[in-house]
Amino acid sequence: MPSIVNSFARQSNRSTKLDFRRKQLNDAELILWFVPLSLVVLSSVLIASTQRQVFYGSWYQHLITAVFGGFLALIISRLHLERIRNFLFPLYLITISSLLAVKLLGVSALGAQRWLSIGGLNIQPSEIAKISLIIILASILENQKFNSPIQLWRPFVVILIPWFLVFIQPDLGTSLVFGAVLLIMLYWSGMPLEWLLLFLSGILTAVLVGIFHWGLFLWIPFMGFLAYRSLPKKYLSAFLTMSTLSGIAISTPWLWINALKDYQRDRLILFLDPGKDPLGGGYHLIQSTIGIGSGGLFGTGLLQGQLTKLRFIPEQHTDFIFSALGEEIGFFGTMFVSIAFLLFIFRLLTIARNAYTNFESLIVIGIATMILFQVAVNIFMTIGLGPITGIPLPFMSYGRTALIASFIGLGLCLSVSRRAKLFHRN
Repeated sequence: MPSIVNSFARQSNRSTKLDFRRKQLNDAELILWFVPLSLVVLSSVLIASTQRQVFYGSWYQHLITAVFGGFLALIISRLHLERIRNFLFPLYLITISSLLAVKLLGVSALGAQRWLSIGGLNIQPSEIAKISLIIILASILENQKFNSPIQLWRPFVVILIPWFLVFIQPDLGTSLVFGAVLLIMLYWSGMPLEWLLLFLSGILTAVLVGIFHWGLFLWIPFMGFLAYRSLPKKYLSAFLTMSTLSGIAISTPWLWINALKDYQRDRLILFLDPGKDPLGGGYHLIQSTIGIGSGGLFGTGLLQGQLTKLRFIPEQHTDFIFSALGEEIGFFGTMFVSIAFLLFIFRLLTIARNAYTNFESLIVIGIATMILFQVAVNIFMTIGLGPITGIPLPFMSYGRTALIASFIGLGLCLSVSRRAKLFHRN
């Protein structure tokens, strides 16, 4: 008799857990639709506000693109993502070919060559490349082993070519997105945290060279110790790590002068003191912070922002849409948008945890990383806490290709959620 009771209790407990997971996934889907659509409607009004002086019509193009993207997301959500595996190699070739075409035949604007003109429309292949690389990396990493860093050559080689082609456009912002996506997907697939820190140590070393070079005398030995603890061939790993970081520290000043263009250097340092060039590289940042600060708690009201109306911030409808939000809806509006994005990311994590396969889980975590990184960098740069990198705010910044890419990512996540619900139902 007790065995029957225990069996019934286990079955009841299992049923309760499955019901809870299904409820989590249902809630996640509602949030995944509500947040992007709300942000698109809000941003359309803000885009219209930035263009009150002239009739461009970017706001309704933003809405039309979102409607198309929404239908595309709905279609993708019904697809079985495992079927994509048969097309990964052609997808990679198309990605590389499109980025090469940008370099050879691309359209230039604002000092960068990032677009292809097709049928009168400017397409930005690097935005679609983010999604295709996430899918390809997910396929590679689902069974990845982490016995030695040498085993990671495949994901790094796969991402190296598109990263380089994007970097030389030049598009520093998107190339940073590629790096963030790769590292977080590696960590999600089982890479030790110490390895993640070691991969980031090169960037942190370069930063220390510029702001506190004496800290290198503690930083480099600490990284050597971390390599000794976490990598095979401990003494050799520690020596190579310290040698590599020392080489980065020595070469950083030369690379700073010779490898980066003037405007790239300005973007990386002027956020610390934009007043050094108030009419040049620091102009965007100064006007953006003034606009956000002038909004106060509740803002001036939609379509009422004076700085936005007078177009003090060039290209405000794209990368600096958050400044229009701060001026016209105020602190509470910026908090609403920030919380909406955090809720969106939290729901993506729920889907990633409950995914049916590692492949699907990695796709979702890659998309979550892409969106979170872009949101953080964009908001930080508009409020003066980070350099200006040209990264759009997902679902809000005007840009047809970027918006379509975001909705494609949404469709992939919804497909994973749908498969997970079917699995837990059975």
